[in-house]
Amino acid sequence: MQFARHRVKLGFMEFQTLIGTDSLQRELGNPALAVIDCRFDLLHPDAGREAYLKAHILGARYADLNRDLAAAVQAHTGRHPLPAPEAFARRMGALGIGHDSQVVAYDEANCSFAARLWWLLRWIGHDRVAVLDGGFKAWLARGGEVQSGDTLVPARHLGVRLQPHAVSSSDEVATALKSPDTLLLDARAAERFAGSVEPIDPVAGHIPGAVNHPFSANLEADGRFLPRDELERRWRARLGSKTPENVIAMCGSGVTACHNLLSLELAGLPGGKLFAGSWSEWIRDPRRPVTRG
Repeated sequence: MQFARHRVKLGFMEFQTLIGTDSLQRELGNPALAVIDCRFDLLHPDAGREAYLKAHILGARYADLNRDLAAAVQAHTGRHPLPAPEAFARRMGALGIGHDSQVVAYDEANCSFAARLWWLLRWIGHDRVAVLDGGFKAWLARGGEVQSGDTLVPARHLGVRLQPHAVSSSDEVATALKSPDTLLLDARAAERFAGSVEPIDPVAGHIPGAVNHPFSANLEADGRFLPRDELERRWRARLGSKTPENVIAMCGSGVTACHNLLSLELAGLPGGKLFAGSWSEWIRDPRRPVTRG
């Protein structure tokens, strides 16, 4: 799925990948702006909302990874299955997002949960969404205004123009891996990919044929994305002769994989797909191959 890079045009804002803290500060108060706080902790699921209620960017609303950015877990799914498109659109509408909204998503620092919202909105056809570069920490470092409590806004209607080709299923991944043109990118940390450490899922290791590209490799030490030229250099080295359209991004549950897709977009290499179920879905079927090392 190809997404245009961010731009400002015709006097109104239109950011489609990243937005910096200075740009966001200038747009606060714009009625078209919808800032969404996506902070979350996989090991402490309530921590994100608690942090939001304590302090969040002025006017921000909260989206919970488990309840808003994923469907309920089923016996055959991974830990964060994709929500039904219409249900997701209704939930985003309840957060005040309409067809003309400029959405800005942020999380604590590394942009991984914000990238999940970025990808989901693009999946249902809403292009005007960007991730706050550096997240809440960068906002605080800038001295950006915050508030406590919940932010309530009028509900709006958000339509769905689904991009079904943006997603790969477990069966499609298994078939795609038979082709030498496919590049299956696993965004988990190296030790989880190798299977030496597995704090979350019941089976350790990775899919045979997958290549490890930890999402943290897209970032500077302060949590901001690397410059575009550096991202492009790294991604072209990783892709080699393969094209971005043959990339399938995965991780543990389809969340941090979105970070790699955002990074590819920033590098000018769009077109990759998301293996939405990722590792936690793959291992549901004991017949699927697993490797370590």
